[in-house]
Amino acid sequence: MAKWADYLITAVSFNSAKMHIDEVEVCADNGDTTGSPTKIKRSTVVSKLESGYTYCTATRGSDKNWHKGALVKIVTIEGTKYIKTKADGIKKDNLDNLPTF
Repeated sequence: MAKWADYLITAVSFNSAKMHIDEVEVCADNGDTTGSPTKIKRSTVVSKLESGYTYCTATRGSDKNWHKGALVKIVTIEGTKYIKTKADGIKKDNLDNLPTF
């Protein structure tokens, strides 16, 4: 498998209001393999994106293989930074329909 991004986001944990992600589960994308999953804060994702790292969503299919989702980007709306897979103008983090933890 070709490398999709520096890191793959595979699951999310939202705050109680379901507006912002608190943490994400990520794996390093090593091309043909992935690193061990680890949980990191949303602020770390924002910081790394701003530093030039790339993130992509990924889900595990019934075939047990990872399937590429969308690239993750920062979208600023009224001064607030959101992490999203598409700039939809909604004041909410959105990383597709990833599993939650």
